[in-house]
Amino acid sequence: MFGLEKRLMSGLLVLAAGGVLATAQPTQPAGPYTAAQAATGRGIYQASCAGCHGADLAGINNAAPLAGGLFMGSWGNRTTSDLIGFLEGAMPPGNPGGLGREAYVNVVAFLLDTNGARPGNQALTADTKTEIRSVATGQVRTVAQAGGRGGAAAGRDRGAPLGGRAEAPIPPTPRGLTVAGEVKSYTPVTDAMLRNPDPSDWLMIRHDYHATNYSPLNQVTAQNVKELQLAWVWAMNEGTNQPAPVVHNGIMFLNNPGSMVQAIDARTGDLIWENRVGTTDTGSSQRGLAIYQDKVYVTTSDAHIYALDARTGKNVWDTVIGDRKYGNYSTSSGPLIVKGKVLQGLGGNVCSQYRDEKCFISAYDANDGKLVWKFHTIAKEGEPGGDSWGKLPSLFRAGGDTWITGSYDPDLNLTYWGTAQSKPWMRASRQSGNGATLFANSTVALNADTGQLAWYFSHAPGESLDLDEVFERVLVDDQGQKLVFSAGKAGVLWKLDRTNGKYLGHKETVFQNIYDSYDPKTGEPHYRNDIIENQVGTWVQSCPTSEGGHNWHAMSYHPGTNELIIPLAQSCQEMNAQKVDLVEGGGSAGGAARRFFEMPGTNGNVGKLAAYDVRTMKELWKVEQRPPFMTAILSTAGGIAFVGDMNRIFRAVDVKTGKTLWEARLGTSVQGFPLTFTAGGKQYIAVSTGLGGGSPRMVPSVLAPDVHYPGNGNAIYVFALPDKK
Repeated sequence: MFGLEKRLMSGLLVLAAGGVLATAQPTQPAGPYTAAQAATGRGIYQASCAGCHGADLAGINNAAPLAGGLFMGSWGNRTTSDLIGFLEGAMPPGNPGGLGREAYVNVVAFLLDTNGARPGNQALTADTKTEIRSVATGQVRTVAQAGGRGGAAAGRDRGAPLGGRAEAPIPPTPRGLTVAGEVKSYTPVTDAMLRNPDPSDWLMIRHDYHATNYSPLNQVTAQNVKELQLAWVWAMNEGTNQPAPVVHNGIMFLNNPGSMVQAIDARTGDLIWENRVGTTDTGSSQRGLAIYQDKVYVTTSDAHIYALDARTGKNVWDTVIGDRKYGNYSTSSGPLIVKGKVLQGLGGNVCSQYRDEKCFISAYDANDGKLVWKFHTIAKEGEPGGDSWGKLPSLFRAGGDTWITGSYDPDLNLTYWGTAQSKPWMRASRQSGNGATLFANSTVALNADTGQLAWYFSHAPGESLDLDEVFERVLVDDQGQKLVFSAGKAGVLWKLDRTNGKYLGHKETVFQNIYDSYDPKTGEPHYRNDIIENQVGTWVQSCPTSEGGHNWHAMSYHPGTNELIIPLAQSCQEMNAQKVDLVEGGGSAGGAARRFFEMPGTNGNVGKLAAYDVRTMKELWKVEQRPPFMTAILSTAGGIAFVGDMNRIFRAVDVKTGKTLWEARLGTSVQGFPLTFTAGGKQYIAVSTGLGGGSPRMVPSVLAPDVHYPGNGNAIYVFALPDKK
């Protein structure tokens, strides 16, 4: 696997008996498993899992790596119980659950052990809810060392020392500014520029405050897009990769896995500076970073915000989000800059565990990183919305993560955020009754100056199936109406008045059997009775799955056709609620086992791309295929939309018909946020390849195992039309 290729955390080496390399004792707490469990799990893994995931856990084709940065990026912020439940519900693909619960528990013990955790005296159980990152480092032990420390490895491990003896260690990669350089003739980014961006730039995730993912550039058109050629490619750091780069004055600012931030000449692909912020190289790439005045703002997986000098990449300030006496915090999407404030969402244990501090959206002064305001997304007893949790005490109310960056209306001075589901997922596990569990699974509109709630809309009151509504809020002006659109995992496209949150309409974009009716005036959906009445220990079937009818792969609004173009996914699942004890410090993001199956009427096509009329909500066209779409949608004034998929295809489609006009096969699965910009008078189209992630990758790996892609190859690809002769 990665072994010595990963950095040795302590740098202290001991030559053990028999020539085996050992490191100094780690400082992280003992894991919630025993050495015997890890050793047993190693044998089960090699017999039942190694054929797909590799004897070294590095993954083969589309079978995900189970050790190192990609694994930690996908699972580090989730619990051991979540991982056990997922494996039991999905693995092996031909016989989910067939190994027996104890086997899955032991396999997870082995995975923890291989990922740098150390055994303790407490046996791991299916109900153990330890955050994986709190005990595992992602610093990979060799297979010979893990699961018993000294068993024979199945073949030579890539991390083993050459010749079976200690070699000179690779020194730790330094953190901080690792490549010095300067962006020449840098122009500070102003509030006016963020409100009305130069068409040549791409200044924020999803392009603009309205989150349209639309560019007015039209040099590349439906007529000439077939001439696109690769201009340059830049290999990115390995790990979970879902980046959303920004471009200003021909300079691309790129956030890599491992909290590596780079400034690159967007015309030539030349590196200008590089800063490895934070203390760890195992975090995800983060969806987005922000630029304002003379600074670039980036977040890390452990919920820090760093301000870097945009010219040189040097650290300016570092803010820790939240009071760490409550435990670990995490982020996976970057900030939004509004009127000199850095607005940031949150996830991790503070959102899923039982504790006094609840999940929140927060704002910080862009000059010095000082906290300006907080809005807590879970209502406590005695607060507005607090009665929607039934009799459940405040301590045991959890969820409401805000892991997707919000949007903003400068005229109304309101910022719009989606919130994730309440935790644990299933109401039988949650013990919250049948109330709405506010403000989970809602759109919240906040005053951007104060964080005060202006209005909310509850899309999925009392949600029970891990179908959150946290994703992008797209702001559209149509016939004098100020609208906000969103779509969540249930696959329902919602249309609201963004001045007051009034329900205006909805459209089911994929087959769903969760709701059996909607209130015609309020839009409130009603769950099937068997979902409402579901009890611990019983299976309940639903379509779509936690992969989502729609997930983080953002839609685009194309004003020329007045349509929303949405990447969708089609799959179904069964969930089994597990008992979650009401104990302070407990709780769970999940509390459920799952198994997956094909969505009826799809003929095995997991991926769907479709366009919807803003005014009528009518589906205008659709494209269905077996591989899921794994990027946001980029649409342009040239009459085209760009999208990438798990099958390594990046394509341009006609916004009027969905017909493919051009495509290219890239190095691995295409994943992230495509963008377009101009440099030197030429329009460029950029997209990333990426690996890692949660359900949008895991569910297709079960339902479409025939879709193959390499287990490495993160990169940014940039295309342009050839120069005219």
